[in-house]
Amino acid sequence: MRFRRRAPQAQQAPPAPVPVPAGPPAYLMLDALGRKCPIPIIMLAERIREVPLGEIVAVKADDVAARTDIPAWCRMKSQTFVREEALPQGGWAFHIKRDY
Repeated sequence: MRFRRRAPQAQQAPPAPVPVPAGPPAYLMLDALGRKCPIPIIMLAERIREVPLGEIVAVKADDVAARTDIPAWCRMKSQTFVREEALPQGGWAFHIKRDY
């Protein structure tokens, strides 16, 4: 009589830690996930005036082109690109400070 050995239980990786924001919270969050550039920039340009001067607007986007287009838009429009954060579900949150 032969016995089969039990298969070792798959080891589960510990859950990834939730990233902690590196700066002040956003005053306004725009969700452009699933949209191609330049839609995230158009959304940002339309809504940035709703934010008081010196406050942060965050744009969530998952189009790779947004990683270069949003900082470029900030340089052209004299706004401050603060940081980029990776989102747990994929994509990034781009934080922009309104300067004028």
